[in-house]
Amino acid sequence: METTLVLIKPGGVARNLIGEITRRIEARDLQVAALVLMKADRAIVEEHYGEHREKPFFADVVDYLCSGPVVAMAVTGTNAVKAIRTMMGATNPIEATPGTIRGDFALTIDDNLTHSSSDPEAAARELALWFPEGTVR
Repeated sequence: METTLVLIKPGGVARNLIGEITRRIEARDLQVAALVLMKADRAIVEEHYGEHREKPFFADVVDYLCSGPVVAMAVTGTNAVKAIRTMMGATNPIEATPGTIRGDFALTIDDNLTHSSSDPEAAARELALWFPEGTVR
């Protein structure tokens, strides 16, 4: 069993995709262990993307994630990290396979709708940022 982080970014929230994304996660027999709709705190977002701090896109990514409400989810299940990454599709939606979240709903890398942890270590770090109080499961 693994637990991973899924963020539905402001574009996904604005397009009313919270239910569809959550439905697909639950349909894979993964469990939502925590979920919150929130305005992302800039300090959390900057720490979350900290490894990209020196890259030219850092400020734009942080600004975008802070631009509107996001949904943060802790998702638990067998092979949850890889299962979620596969479900989300390639970071660039134009390269994402149909049937994935990004392949079905996104057109640009700037608004690729979701974030998911890259590996179990990243998941642990990210979950501690977004859910410092822990999860239900």
